[in-house]
Amino acid sequence: MAQTIVITGAGSGIGKATAQAFLAAGWNVGLIGRRAEPLEEVAGGQDSALPVSCDVTDEAQVESAFERIADHFGRIDTLFNNAGTGVPGSSIDEMDVAAWRNCVDINLTGSFLCARAAWRVMRGQSPQGGRIINNGSISATTPRPGSAPYTATKHAISGLTKTLALDGRAVNIACGQIDIGNAHTEMVTQMVEGIVQADGSVKPEATMDVQHVANAVLHMAGLPLEANVLFMNVMARDMPFVGRG
Repeated sequence: MAQTIVITGAGSGIGKATAQAFLAAGWNVGLIGRRAEPLEEVAGGQDSALPVSCDVTDEAQVESAFERIADHFGRIDTLFNNAGTGVPGSSIDEMDVAAWRNCVDINLTGSFLCARAAWRVMRGQSPQGGRIINNGSISATTPRPGSAPYTATKHAISGLTKTLALDGRAVNIACGQIDIGNAHTEMVTQMVEGIVQADGSVKPEATMDVQHVANAVLHMAGLPLEANVLFMNVMARDMPFVGRG
């Protein structure tokens, strides 16, 4: 029997690449995103793909989406908590409070609601258990200039990951986090052209093929539940992260 993964933010970028990798590997994939058309395009009419329009910040929509996917495929083995958004960089006193709240709602509350819904299914299914993989970002440890909303949410995701990894022991649920650096999607075009560095200069940064991220998530999801990658960092080799800067 094929395993089932739910991927949020599955209509574009990292979510799209990951969904395509899991479909190619023979998994059932529940595709969650706000817009139906991109999800249906990724699904491509395959029986192993179920696109479900859902706003991850809406509790009722999230619960309904996970129930529908679990009913359709019989169980949920893995959640890739990938949906996220950013806020244009600026000094904190110039940041729009509504933009802060939207970032927190999607990146943090959305991840909590999806983990909560997946947990309920995984805890109650037979055989019991499953895996949750949170998309943390390199910002979960190291900020970019002017990135308070995004960085704060990603630091919080690390706390969510650790807590779920601990609490999951009792119900056979593993939880890990993938911290991604400069995967080349439509969201990182600015990095290729030039982005603000810690010293105030603007420089282009190295990127990597998003397929490397998809392959890494596939590896994490394929482990037996007795094993867990708690934190994995996948990044463009030459991006300015490990050195001073």
